[in-house]
Amino acid sequence: MPKTALTTRSQHEKAGHRVAEAILDFIGRVPTSEEHRSRNPAERARSIANSAAARAALMAGSLALPPGPLGWLTILPELVAVWKIQAQMVADIAGIYGKDAALTREQMIYCLFRHAAAQAVRDLVVRVGERLLVQRVSIRTLQGIAQRIGVRITQQAIGKGISRWVPVVGALGVGAYAYYDTGQVARTAIELFRHEVEIDPIK
Repeated sequence: MPKTALTTRSQHEKAGHRVAEAILDFIGRVPTSEEHRSRNPAERARSIANSAAARAALMAGSLALPPGPLGWLTILPELVAVWKIQAQMVADIAGIYGKDAALTREQMIYCLFRHAAAQAVRDLVVRVGERLLVQRVSIRTLQGIAQRIGVRITQQAIGKGISRWVPVVGALGVGAYAYYDTGQVARTAIELFRHEVEIDPIK
């Protein structure tokens, strides 16, 4: 394999590792919610999702404004900033379905990354009849999941990073993606919390 290819691969792996570390640090603090069980949770969930998507788009678009090399430096801070908005949204959606008291890091990582890295999180939530079984996992297992997500997210971020060489136009694209991405997270959260959820203890 050419030396340049090996160097690029090594850089991607390092970037994936940094993303994985950010994920582990981030999900270690599951946010609380002031939302209460709603009589019309579907409608309230859509309202929360739309508001969160708009904030995520604005945040991501603003961080993507610096052109060229400076734009690359904003990728991880952008991801973390958007994840914080999305995590609070997930907690709020759990709250309106009356599930926030049992919200776990496994549920959070599943909601945040199922649409982007389905293979990495597929074993965290399993359907059993009409119920959804959430599997609690060890720190070692969670680290492995975060690493796989990190690799996938890095691949996506590199593709989006090219747009940072075109200011304003690139920022609009990044903002639009954050809006879409947040909508996908909301869809996963609604699908999870509208069902009966059972937490399986760590084995």
